[in-house]
Amino acid sequence: MKKRNVLALAGITLLAAGVLAACSGSKNGSKSASSDANSTFNYVYQTDPETLDYTLSGKTSTHEITSNVIDGLLENDQYGNLVPSIAEDWTVSKDGLTYTYKLRKGVKWYTSDGDEYADVTAHDFVTGLKHAVDKKSEALYIVENSIKGLSSYIKGDTKDFSEVGIKAVDDTTLQFTLEHPESYWNSKLTMGVLFPVNEEFLKSQGDKFGQATDPTSILYNGPFILKGITSKSSIEFAKNENYWDKDNVHVDKVKLTFYDGQDQESLVRGFKDGSYSKARVYPRSSNYASVEKEYKDNIIFSPQGSSSFVVFTNIDRQSYNHTSKTSDSQKSSTKKAILNKDFRQSLNFAFDRKAYSDQINGEEGALKSVRNLYVPPTFVQVGDKSFGDIVKEDVVKYGDEWKDVDFSDATNGLYNPEKARAEFAKAKAALQAEGVEFPIHLDIPAIQTNNLGVKRVQSMKQSIEETLGTENVVVDIQMLSQEDVHNITYYAPNAAALDWDITDQLGWTPDFQDPSSYLEILHPETGDNTKSFLGFEAGKGNAAAKQIGMDEFGKLLDEAAAEKSDVNKRYEKYAAAQAWLTDSSIMLPSSSNGGGAGVTRVVPFTAAYGWTGNKSDGAFLYKYIKLQEKPVTKKEYEEAEKKWIKEKEESNKKTQEELEKHVK
Repeated sequence: MKKRNVLALAGITLLAAGVLAACSGSKNGSKSASSDANSTFNYVYQTDPETLDYTLSGKTSTHEITSNVIDGLLENDQYGNLVPSIAEDWTVSKDGLTYTYKLRKGVKWYTSDGDEYADVTAHDFVTGLKHAVDKKSEALYIVENSIKGLSSYIKGDTKDFSEVGIKAVDDTTLQFTLEHPESYWNSKLTMGVLFPVNEEFLKSQGDKFGQATDPTSILYNGPFILKGITSKSSIEFAKNENYWDKDNVHVDKVKLTFYDGQDQESLVRGFKDGSYSKARVYPRSSNYASVEKEYKDNIIFSPQGSSSFVVFTNIDRQSYNHTSKTSDSQKSSTKKAILNKDFRQSLNFAFDRKAYSDQINGEEGALKSVRNLYVPPTFVQVGDKSFGDIVKEDVVKYGDEWKDVDFSDATNGLYNPEKARAEFAKAKAALQAEGVEFPIHLDIPAIQTNNLGVKRVQSMKQSIEETLGTENVVVDIQMLSQEDVHNITYYAPNAAALDWDITDQLGWTPDFQDPSSYLEILHPETGDNTKSFLGFEAGKGNAAAKQIGMDEFGKLLDEAAAEKSDVNKRYEKYAAAQAWLTDSSIMLPSSSNGGGAGVTRVVPFTAAYGWTGNKSDGAFLYKYIKLQEKPVTKKEYEEAEKKWIKEKEESNKKTQEELEKHVK
């Protein structure tokens, strides 16, 4: 298995299509959009997909496409509720182990030409999961230990897939049997690994099923049909005119144009001339004064999302094709330094995240996307406390350095030069005793065409070097092509390919509504991504992993995962694991998606909303969104937000009451 729901930090953290939204036209801003602008959503994309096989891929670059053309059992509504999609209704057994879904009739599969192919049946969901297993999907971790008998089948202990806990009772009835109760099970149903596949079509395609640039290689049952995809050029969708829920599809076409991040000012130029339906704006760009003058009443900061971008440390670097190191002594010294917790903590406290964010969002928005915990502090509630509150109580037990640290989102709570220098002093004393050579040289890759990404890395370099001194630490920026950076980060196949000491190029979006969705990917024995995030192969007794105490982290995760019945206790135990991760500083939280400035013609809060899964705003969905002729104003957005917050509270409460009726 490779990466799962991993994000490449492209450097622009685009405004999500579904978060912003609203009301009447503005009297301010650019010229009116053409009539076509109200029926076509136009914007940019930055990473080509490796595949269109939605059951196999765990990468956002795939699901930003396929989640717009394939429906699963459930989806998110505009208030974050999980609501019926292909599943019209469902029931849950009292023991929480059996989920039975009744599929709506009349849902069809269509070809890329829009021709009807077949009915969507319960058997298609069985076919989809079996295909995922047969092809060793990188997303199997989502369900492997959830569905009864699936883990045994994957391991080869059982040979008959009919013994796995997924069953088509009849054409319109699908049943899952779980290994143990999961209060968050339904939140997994929006993930591609559980989407349906037509068996006849799959057989006809063979190995060509889901080819990355071929819209004819998959069938469609969702709101849009993929009409064309050209690598590093464009992606185009058209409304599925026969879609079962077509009344909730308000745009006829979607066109995405490839953007390499080099000319960020092109985004607002495209918005101005009507080429784009929205645009990020950059307060530090050379043309911002004119942008602010023209759009002063239209520049809106989007809310933070669930994606966490983190600066990773490579604890067991093996490749040096991109390095400024000139001797084996420098390589050895850097390895020893990174394995020292006090040294990693010194980097954590020396990293000025506000200055880092300022390179994109300017002074006004510098804090709006800052994240200080890998698992967002408000991701789940633990009784009357937030997840972050519990983490703070736990992490102070590891040392006084964590006292008075604010882990809230949108604060520069970790940045503390005094603490950074104190931790470094402890590290230096220990490292000198090991014969380490100073300064420590840290290679960090940067995409040379992404001007904003380069500026952020330069900002990180500046804050670390100014705080710790260049006689102690030097951050060496490796200017590379986007392809080279992706190959050693986002698409790295194994630990040997991780050719860096630190990187800010990766992030994570949770798959389902439980802290395990963030933390279990780093489990030293079972975490598929451990090799990519931390630089070692999982389950092979890596000496570096043992030295930094990953076995202790694994035990904390196991204890949390074992708690199945008491949700609050489960969250508390995952908070203890997050506290260990924070203290270890093997990954330094930096920012979230969202929190950026932009202008938009997307009507506020019309799109699907949610922090998890592939059917939420974080997946760049186009179902439900509406476009207006003129740019949304700040006033319109604020009024829409107040209305949405009130409606969301009422809708969430009502939905929770309805959920209780599903238990039979």
